[in-house]
Amino acid sequence: MAGTILSLLMLAGMALTGGGIYAIVRKRDRRRGTLMIVAGLVMFANVAITAIPGPDLPVLENAAHR
Repeated sequence: MAGTILSLLMLAGMALTGGGIYAIVRKRDRRRGTLMIVAGLVMFANVAITAIPGPDLPVLENAAHR
């Protein structure tokens, strides 16, 4: 299920980024285009944070068992 959600986030990020570029170039709407690009980049960052494995933190694991 997590893989499906990450895939949908990637597709939405690409659609937002492409739509933002379209809004800036064709529609001459810089504000909305920029906001769409920023929203797409935020989605890409969320996917990266979720998908990239980090180091195991035994300190946090030990704190949870107390």
